[in-house]
Amino acid sequence: MFLGLRTAVYKVDDLEVAKEWYSKVLGVEPYFDEAFYVGYSVGGFELGLDPDMSDVIRGNNHIAYWGVEDAEAACSRLHEFGIEPHEPIQDVGGGIKVATFKDPFGNIFGLIENPHFGA
Repeated sequence: MFLGLRTAVYKVDDLEVAKEWYSKVLGVEPYFDEAFYVGYSVGGFELGLDPDMSDVIRGNNHIAYWGVEDAEAACSRLHEFGIEPHEPIQDVGGGIKVATFKDPFGNIFGLIENPHFGA
């Protein structure tokens, strides 16, 4: 039986640079920090950074959407890091808003404001 989303893993070509960047963006330090994987605990879920780039084209088409209380505020915060939207905030109905950004490593980082979802 599926228990729900637990972990999103992004492939990165420079683990140290990615760790520094994500620590700033997420506002937390990793709970697991090894040369082969770095893991962050974010609101009960995990964001993993994997430096194994074998057979991987930089960036991808997989999108994990990270919940936020206020999409506008979250997007403004990401702009403070010099990140432009991949897709700007969209109201997809029912008060749900989504937006995506590309991290410096080519991964798409999604945000979702969903007043109907309770973890």
